[in-house]
Amino acid sequence: MNQRWRLLALWLLPIGMTAVLAWQLLGSSQLSPDTSNATSIAPKNTAVSRMSYGRFLDYVQDGRVTSVDIFDGGRNAVVEAIDPDLDNRVQRIRVDLPGLAPELINTLKEEGISFDIHPAKTAPPALGILGNLLFPIILITGLILLARRSSSMPGGPGQAMQFGKTKARFAMEAETGVKFDDVAGVTEAKQDLQEVVTFLKQPERFTSVGAQIPKGVLLVGPPGTGKTLLAKAIAGEADVPFFSLSGSEFVEMFVGVGASRVRDLFKRAKENSPCLIFIDEIDAVGRQRGAGIGGGNDEREQTLNQLLTEMDGFEGNSGIIIIAATNRPDVLDSALMRPGRFDRQVSVDPPDIKGRLSILKVHSRNKKLEASLSLENIARRTPGFTGADLANLLNEAAILTARRRKESIGLNEIDDAVDRIIAGMEGQPLTDGRSKRLIAYHEVGHALIGTLVKDHDPVQKVTLIPRGQAKGLTWFSPDDEQMLISRGQLKARIMGALGGRAAEDVVFGRAEVTTGAGGDIQQVASMARQMVTKFGMSDLGPMSLEGDSQEVFLGRDLMTRSDMSDAIAKQIDEKVREMVKLCYEETLLIVKNQREAMDKLVEILVDKETIDGDEFRNILSEFTLIPDKERITPILNT
Repeated sequence: MNQRWRLLALWLLPIGMTAVLAWQLLGSSQLSPDTSNATSIAPKNTAVSRMSYGRFLDYVQDGRVTSVDIFDGGRNAVVEAIDPDLDNRVQRIRVDLPGLAPELINTLKEEGISFDIHPAKTAPPALGILGNLLFPIILITGLILLARRSSSMPGGPGQAMQFGKTKARFAMEAETGVKFDDVAGVTEAKQDLQEVVTFLKQPERFTSVGAQIPKGVLLVGPPGTGKTLLAKAIAGEADVPFFSLSGSEFVEMFVGVGASRVRDLFKRAKENSPCLIFIDEIDAVGRQRGAGIGGGNDEREQTLNQLLTEMDGFEGNSGIIIIAATNRPDVLDSALMRPGRFDRQVSVDPPDIKGRLSILKVHSRNKKLEASLSLENIARRTPGFTGADLANLLNEAAILTARRRKESIGLNEIDDAVDRIIAGMEGQPLTDGRSKRLIAYHEVGHALIGTLVKDHDPVQKVTLIPRGQAKGLTWFSPDDEQMLISRGQLKARIMGALGGRAAEDVVFGRAEVTTGAGGDIQQVASMARQMVTKFGMSDLGPMSLEGDSQEVFLGRDLMTRSDMSDAIAKQIDEKVREMVKLCYEETLLIVKNQREAMDKLVEILVDKETIDGDEFRNILSEFTLIPDKERITPILNT
């Protein structure tokens, strides 16, 4: 009810202020009496008309004016005059005067005309005082209501003294709903973090042998691997006070606010020790100091300095464990990464096949799967998927199942969900005959090289159904866990990427090749240059000739000079061109020799729009011998 009255008062405030202002203006101005009421002075049978000032002066000189009543400070007058046009009857006439001039008064006196000056009516003094006081009272009342309303809102003016306080969410007993059993696929990381929980619950097990509780744990890994989920699991398992916030919540535009929030955070943490502090995306505040053209951000650097001091300064913070997460450890300040602040750096990498299987088991608990659907097969089909990707995969498959009005998720829904996640939404099938055949030859060229080159990954599927920006796709099935890639495999991948352009060149001629191979050529250039400069797989020898191709970090990398001479750079370019040229010539030769098989495959593909890997190999085996390859089922798009 109080809130309603406040809102009503705020709504009525501008209306009341406008009304009071108008009242003041009317009350302070001189209110002339209504000259139309002067008709009561004249005889009832006379009428009031208007007369110009010049004619009025003529009437005065002719002696026709008998009396004059002046109103409104000399701006208006009511004149009684004898009108000859009305049988010399007395006529009451209104006159607009230029002002109360002394000459007019003297003229009236000389002519012996009776005149009276009526003073202007004013508002009563009490009403004027009330009008003058009412506006400030309403204004002050409105400001008080606004201040009270703002003080009840987070971050309002009423909380100006809270500006330097921490924004961390605090829970005496965190109820995140996540336990270690709900986190799968990161066994090593779970083991390290379970020890942290044991430190908090049973410290005597470690202190009895001289072990000290770690001050900080840094979770490092790509996005979607489960770093924040692990922090939630720690909060749910530890049964100690838990603070959680993001690194960006420290940084403000005002210098010193971030440092103040760090001090307040650790002050509250010490009052609730032992406790846990989780800082997500710590790279927002922990970036290297002094980085940036012209110096660093003073506010962020002061915040980082305060954080370093609180984590391992003169006072120390016994009983406080800090858990931080980032996917950019390369930009963190070295003082933040050292032991004593972050004693442990836990890598949270994308899961292997066993990890993916355990993650799928967790996320499939509340989903209806067909009896014939094997989670192990799904795990084999999704190399490189993170935990977030797998959760999204099952969710997309469930959505497709509901859209198709099926009761349980099947293999078709899984396949379509994988295609959707990797390549994008399915588009409308092509209808143009020439464009469709051109794309068919392009995709069959990829699949043909991928099948006939021994070191290439086997073909999983060839389709003309557009997805995302691609008008056609060829899917390959790499080995499950390719930690190491041989020179032959890299060369085979270059040839496979060039297969589409080679097919266009052979079938339509050099003048008719299209821009469809643009993305393939970019991949070819990248792989060939890495073979020469990074992996030492050329005649230049086993030398690393270029640094890591990471994003430029201003202040550290922008002005870094290359140690490579111009002569070496020229040789690198020549070796890359030579390698790509040889691979393209081999690809062209294979495509020319298999022209008949390619025509047959294109006819089938144009008709069916999709050919799976087994059917493709069966058709191709009718024309040539296919090299033996180790077959597995994971799907990946090239």
